[in-house]
Amino acid sequence: MDGRAVAPAAGTVLNALATGTGSAFAIDLETTATVELTGDSDVVGEIAGQPEADATLVERCAVLTIDEYAEQAGLDEADVGARVRTESEVPMASGLKSSSAAANATVLATLDALEVAGSVDRIDACRLGVRAARDAGVTVTGAFDDASASMLGGVTVTDNTADALLAREELDWHALVYTPPEQSYSADADVSACERVAPMARLVEELALDGRYGEAMTVNGFAFAAALEFSTGPMIDALPNVAGVSLSGTGPSYVAVGDRDSLEAVRDRWDERDGTTRLLGTRTDGTRTT
Repeated sequence: MDGRAVAPAAGTVLNALATGTGSAFAIDLETTATVELTGDSDVVGEIAGQPEADATLVERCAVLTIDEYAEQAGLDEADVGARVRTESEVPMASGLKSSSAAANATVLATLDALEVAGSVDRIDACRLGVRAARDAGVTVTGAFDDASASMLGGVTVTDNTADALLAREELDWHALVYTPPEQSYSADADVSACERVAPMARLVEELALDGRYGEAMTVNGFAFAAALEFSTGPMIDALPNVAGVSLSGTGPSYVAVGDRDSLEAVRDRWDERDGTTRLLGTRTDGTRTT
């Protein structure tokens, strides 16, 4: 019994570290997971091209999904194991929600292997991946904002303290992503510094819930770049051409949104910096089986 699923990455509208409320939107970079169910009760994960990488997150996703849904599939979870393999276009530790994409793809691929994917609510599947991320220690907030955007597509606003979806909207944006050479792990972020910009985060939340996502992104970007000690230079490069620009997650990537022509002009400026620049579409379809 095999399953396969793909999940998109995401960019940040509102970082949830300050208040527990977050917002993110899906972008066209994908992580693919394949799951082969076995009868030996062992769950073993592998990350393509990175044999030494820690696969705890995807292994935990498979375990939780099997525990939750094996009976529905007519199986005894004590007898079900899995071989999990992920491959990804999303750079790790870049602020582009690689962990959320890997978790979502693995959960849905496991459900596909169990042949119950069509009967499971996507938000419930998303919450399994969030639980796994917390268990694996790869997130501070639980990242329900990032995970929901990746699972559902579009832009979402969430209460990460309750794993509750507050709003979702489909937007016709293009996205420009600049990723510097360094990495930044969200679990290592200075939470206390982020909490000090809570008044700005509450303003960003108001803007996002009012549908003013571009403005929300920009306010978020300046607040959290300052809190996390990242340069605001890439954001200054993008303004005033774009609808919105922000540090994505806890960095180091920056994401700008707007029409393609405006983003192409910004790309020329970002290309002068060390790192990688990608012009992408946004995604409204979210995680899906293939």
